[in-house]
Amino acid sequence: MALPLSHNFRNVTVRWRATLATVLGIAMVVAVFVLVQALAVGLEKSASNTGDPRNIMIVRKGSTAESSSQVSLQQFQTLHYWSQIARDKKGNPIVSADLVTLISQPRIDGKGEANVSVRGLTPMGRFLRPQVTLVAGRWFTPGKREVVVSSRMAKRFAHFKIGDRFKTAGNWMTVVGEFAGQNSAFDSEVWMDADESRALFDRESYSSVLVRAASPQAAQEIISRLDSDKRLPLRGDSEVEYYSKQTATAMPIRILGNFLATAMSIGAIFAAMNTMYASVGSRTREIGTLRVLGFRRRTILLSFIIEGALLAAIGGVLGCLLALPLHGYSTGTMSFNTFSETVFQFRITPWLATKGIIFAVVVGVVGSLLPAIRASRLPVIAALKSV
Repeated sequence: MALPLSHNFRNVTVRWRATLATVLGIAMVVAVFVLVQALAVGLEKSASNTGDPRNIMIVRKGSTAESSSQVSLQQFQTLHYWSQIARDKKGNPIVSADLVTLISQPRIDGKGEANVSVRGLTPMGRFLRPQVTLVAGRWFTPGKREVVVSSRMAKRFAHFKIGDRFKTAGNWMTVVGEFAGQNSAFDSEVWMDADESRALFDRESYSSVLVRAASPQAAQEIISRLDSDKRLPLRGDSEVEYYSKQTATAMPIRILGNFLATAMSIGAIFAAMNTMYASVGSRTREIGTLRVLGFRRRTILLSFIIEGALLAAIGGVLGCLLALPLHGYSTGTMSFNTFSETVFQFRITPWLATKGIIFAVVVGVVGSLLPAIRASRLPVIAALKSV
C-alpha cells in the first residue's frame, strides 16, 4: 500500500521554514550550474552559427586556427583557377584570402587590455559572408588605414566608436563603421583590407582562403583535391564545420561549471539531509501510526525520498527562473584557439534547464536517502510512545 502524493505535499508546506531554507539552497546551486553551462552553450552557439554551407575554408595543414595558418600568395593564385569554384556574373572566381592578426586594445571600462582579432579581407570577403551586415557608418576604403568594428566589440573596447582612432603597429587606424554578425564568431572581430593589413603587420602570406563551391559535389572535390595535392600543404573544411570545431574554449568552462556544481551540491545535500532529519524527528509518532495502519518500511522509505525529491525539484525550478533573466546577455572571454577576446551570449536552452532540474532532483534524493532509511527503521512501539 502506497502513501498518496498529497501526503508529501502537505508535509512540505507544513514545515515551511525548513522547507524554504532547503529550496533556496538548492536553487542557488542550480542557478550557478545553469549559468556556467549557459556560457559554454553560448560559445558553442556562436561558433555553430558562423559560416555558409556553400563555402569551403582552406588553411594550412596542421594549423589549429586561422591565426596560426599561412597560405602563400602563389597558393592563393593557384586556387583561383580551380573549376570547382563558383563564378560571379562577371566570371570572376568567388574566393577571398584573409589575414587574421591580433592587436592589444584597452577595455572601455579601463580594466586592462585584451587581444582583439583583426581580419583583413580581399574584395570578395564581404560577399562570402552575407550574415554580416553594416549597421552604422560605411565600409572601409583600401589604402586609407580604415577599419570597421563589430557593434559588440565597440561596446567592450575603447577607441572603437565611429570616428575614433587607435594606434597599432606604429600606424593610426580610423573606425569608419560598425557591423553586426548575427550572433556569430564575426561579432568578435575588426575588419580591414587584407593587402593593407599585410603591409601594416609585415606579413608575406595570408592566413586562410575562403571559396564558394559551384555545387555540393564540387565542394567535396575541392576538399579531396587539397588532401591529395602534395604541392599544396593545405586542407579544406566546410566553413560551418570549421567554426563548429572551434569550441575548445567551451570545454574548460564546462569543466569549471561541473566542478562548481559538484562542490556546491555537497553543501546542498547536507542542507537537504538536515531538513529531512529534522522532519523525521518531528514526525516520529506519525511514522509509528503509519506502521500500525499497515504501511511497510519500504513505503515510508519511498515517501521520504519523494519528499526530498519534491523539495529539490521546486528548488531546481526556482534556480532556473533565477538564471533566466541573464538569457541573451552579452559577455566575453579569451578564446583558447586564437587567444583573443571572444564575445557571445548566455544561452539557457530548454534542455539545459531540464538538466538543472534533474541535477536538483538527484541532490534531493541523495540528501534524503539516509534520513529516509532512519525513518523506515524506527521501532513501532518507540515511535508511538514519543512525545
